[in-house]
Amino acid sequence: MESSSPRSFFRKIRSRELSGFRVRKRPYISDAASDIIEIGAVTVEHCGDETPPLAISFCENIKNSHILAVSDEDGYVSLFDTRRKFSCSASHQENAEKAKVCDWVAHHNAVFDVRWIKEDAQILTASGDQTVKVWDVQEMKCIAELMGHTGSVKSICSHPTNPDIVVSGSRDGSFALWDLRCNSNSRSVHGELCLGSTAVVKGAHLPPRAKRIRRGKAASMSITSVLYLKDEVSIATAGAVDSVLKFWDSRNLKSVVTQTCPHPQSTEKERRLHGISSLSQDLNGVFLSASCMDNRIYLYNLLQLEKGPLRSFSGCRIESFYVKSAISPDATHIISGSSDGNAYIWQVNKPHGDPVALKSHDGEVTAVDWCPFEDGQIATCSDDFTVRMWNTQNSICSSTGSPPSSNRRRVMAIPSVECRKLMVNEPSCPKEDPDSWSPSNDVLHQNNSSYTIIMPKISTPEAQKKRFFSGSDLNEAFEKTPEATVKSPSSVLNPPSSTKRTIRDYFHAAS
Repeated sequence: MESSSPRSFFRKIRSRELSGFRVRKRPYISDAASDIIEIGAVTVEHCGDETPPLAISFCENIKNSHILAVSDEDGYVSLFDTRRKFSCSASHQENAEKAKVCDWVAHHNAVFDVRWIKEDAQILTASGDQTVKVWDVQEMKCIAELMGHTGSVKSICSHPTNPDIVVSGSRDGSFALWDLRCNSNSRSVHGELCLGSTAVVKGAHLPPRAKRIRRGKAASMSITSVLYLKDEVSIATAGAVDSVLKFWDSRNLKSVVTQTCPHPQSTEKERRLHGISSLSQDLNGVFLSASCMDNRIYLYNLLQLEKGPLRSFSGCRIESFYVKSAISPDATHIISGSSDGNAYIWQVNKPHGDPVALKSHDGEVTAVDWCPFEDGQIATCSDDFTVRMWNTQNSICSSTGSPPSSNRRRVMAIPSVECRKLMVNEPSCPKEDPDSWSPSNDVLHQNNSSYTIIMPKISTPEAQKKRFFSGSDLNEAFEKTPEATVKSPSSVLNPPSSTKRTIRDYFHAAS
């Protein structure tokens, strides 16, 4: 679990281009519910008392991707090894004892969000005690406490390439930026380093003509989800007050860069009827999903925000802000919890098709997560005090080329033609690596399990030009003039160097 500084994005792109690696695709999940099987379930309990899990997160490093972090209402963080063999005859408690790696009290209040950072060496926790804590996983020791919010912290997200930069969203209606590298002489009563925020935006989702918030109305201004987008500059926020998504430039947080909502023509009163419970983005950073309290999940193309949502998915019931959804790393599927006790999976290219229902939970299904590298593996948690792991059957998987284990994927703005290809691709998947993680080791065991994603082809500008202009039907889609490049939606995340200023300019150019 050694922390390493992120490699330059351009160095990674150059090495991938020169080496000519083929990118392995993630598994394709069939329409048939029988193709997805439950591989195990564990009960979340401490000292014999069951507690509802609130957030789950797979490790983000390929070497540790089978480790699942679970936070709960009692303030604990638990780590489970999802590669353990779960017995059908054993109880959920017995499976939990077998799969649990460790647990510790992170907060003396509910932990609403949990995130891995620094090559899985550290964990961020967001709590109802109005703080965010940074934990050393090996030592299970708090190394920093982020203080400043005046309400429960509902969501956290780290910078895509610099894990020392963190954004958090709170029930007090604000979101804040934090830099873990900052020095501070302040210490908590327990001796932890206390850090203040570097920037705060208050009332981020209040209506322009909002009146003074009455006592007891704080929930209506709550920030429910924050995302640090893969362009490394933009921050997306959503709240309980309405269905509007707002986008901010982290270098200048004085005003919103742009915003969008499911029904752009609707009135402000209509938009305020439904809030957003969660946001997620794919591994490329092109698509963003939003779970709305109107029982729909909306999919946006970040390069075409002015058009509103590309698609919407229905079939689940989102009756509380604890119900979350997540888009798969390859942007081909969306999974969501539901208040009816099921989890649902949709194919992105079949929004009107019936979703696959995962039926095993006995309570509201809340948080969900995709394993970024274990083929087809999913985790769901519920108010029935259990966390369940799911997987696609091996019969629907097939392997392709082998990618380099050293390459971490990052957003790359892609033209709209490539976006359309991504939306209709049906990938295949490789076989699983049977290597497991040994809890007796002090560090996360390093194995050679491979991972799979679906990526648009990324190459040098000259190679892109040759590929995109090879067909006569694409000649009109991409102009050679600098002016046309600026007007292209792809300039939001991949602007020409000669005109690069702030993201505000790119959104305005794209509209």
